[in-house]
Amino acid sequence: MKRTTLVLFLLLLAVVISVIPLLLIRDSEFEGADGQAEEMISEINPEYEPWAESLIEPPGGETESLLFALQAALGTLVIGFGFGYLFARKRFLSEESLS
Repeated sequence: MKRTTLVLFLLLLAVVISVIPLLLIRDSEFEGADGQAEEMISEINPEYEPWAESLIEPPGGETESLLFALQAALGTLVIGFGFGYLFARKRFLSEESLS
């Protein structure tokens, strides 16, 4: 199997794994840990006043999910660039020493 074919297959597999739960689980809320923590704090201490608020309030849950996904993608990009740089540097130095 060619490397390009393998990469495309793995990308397609990642998309399928991501989309299938969204299609199969109907009428469910994908609530984050922040909302669950707020509910738990309200149960424990109903008089609790948060000392900080969000700077930007997203218009909906989808926007919040999008921002989280973009944050994850950016982090992955930075980590991938770092590993690529280290790998290329090691390869370049080893080729240079052979010359």
